[in-house]
Amino acid sequence: MENTRENKMGTMPINKLLLSLSLPMVASMLVQALYNIVDSVFVSMYNADAFTAVSLAFPLQNLMIAFATGTGVGINALLSKSLGEKNFERANKAANNGIFISLVHYLIFLLIGIFGVRAFFSAQSSDIDVINYGIEYASICLIASIGVFTQITTERLLLATGKSVLSMATQLSGAVINLIMDPILIFGFGPIPEMGAAGAALATVIGQIIAAFIGIYFNRKYNKEIHVTFRNFKPDGFVIKRIYAVGLPSTIMASITSVMTFGINKILTSFPTIVNEAQSVFGAYYKLQSFIFMPVFGLNNGMVPIIAYNYGAKKPDRMKKTITLAIIYAMSIMLIGLLAFTFIPHILLGFFNTSTTLGVPAFRAISLSFIFAGFCIITGSVLQAVGNGFLSMCTSIVRQLVVLLPAAYLLSLSGNINLVWFSFPIAEIASLLMSMFFLRHVYKTIINPLYD
Repeated sequence: MENTRENKMGTMPINKLLLSLSLPMVASMLVQALYNIVDSVFVSMYNADAFTAVSLAFPLQNLMIAFATGTGVGINALLSKSLGEKNFERANKAANNGIFISLVHYLIFLLIGIFGVRAFFSAQSSDIDVINYGIEYASICLIASIGVFTQITTERLLLATGKSVLSMATQLSGAVINLIMDPILIFGFGPIPEMGAAGAALATVIGQIIAAFIGIYFNRKYNKEIHVTFRNFKPDGFVIKRIYAVGLPSTIMASITSVMTFGINKILTSFPTIVNEAQSVFGAYYKLQSFIFMPVFGLNNGMVPIIAYNYGAKKPDRMKKTITLAIIYAMSIMLIGLLAFTFIPHILLGFFNTSTTLGVPAFRAISLSFIFAGFCIITGSVLQAVGNGFLSMCTSIVRQLVVLLPAAYLLSLSGNINLVWFSFPIAEIASLLMSMFFLRHVYKTIINPLYD
């Protein structure tokens, strides 16, 4: 039987294993980031107010994805650890209960999409056109979010058993469909009418739903190490608790980004004569930085099951080598991002037809945090993989809420918007110090004792 043999995550050379799991995910993340950029480029070509609205919608979309990916991290860690321990019954329960949790989360965002989006946009802008475009866009994304929840969950089930190529294919399919549908639905083509921001949202959810069906098919046909079935299914409180123990901190950490971006957009309203331009610059930054951060997240996706599996299998040397290589690769990727945002910000901003006067100093200031961020992202995922997600959550809370937002507010009191952006590297230094301390704690209390 396939599931009684040693999984490749316990035997394959670490560098080869990390690259084999990560590179497909890095590639798919790059395509996803490319989609995010192209999507926004099309919207900015359609209408400047529509682009501002889509930028303001980021916290809601990020919150939704935070719940989906956070649950996925919990499923991934518990499932991989269970397979490492040869506990196949618990692995199956992790998969079934994880899917159940994702459906519950979808129902929550369905209600937000129906009842909450107007209040959300009205809190960030007084421009009626921006508000209306935002309502059109976000309502569709949230009401039809069953696609993204199912897609991400099925991807994580594939990744947890080492089937990263199939996981990549699932994600790529959604991204490619988005790219094809975007210009058709935004600008209209033949009998298809021009739909603007609503068209961008429809392209997104169509891609997600199709990718979800592909993910379901791949799991049923190729993922033989786990068996997903809802026949006589009953939620298992113990398994759900274990999934949330790892996944909830990850969800909270990603959700904090939504709070932070919402807060920054509110702080930018203190510059009333340039508020729309400033919010557009901030939105353009978040779209472009995904092209740098997404590959690191892809690296994370490959790293977490390796660490979780070898933690369950009590192989500390493989855990240490995985962490070291992941940090080196992540910091190298972030260095490329720092160079791009420092030396060619005019070119990057030109994709969105947004202000270079405001954008160039913003990009150069924020990108100073990139190198530190690479180390901190990897460390946070290591903490989650070994069941210490709470420490990772604490680091994220301190960085974005305790340091970044107060620093941005205090710097905004100077009346110089260019100073606001330095809150990002200030916060990342605080995150770096905490991450170094917590990683040392993990080595001392969790990894090194495995030698005994």
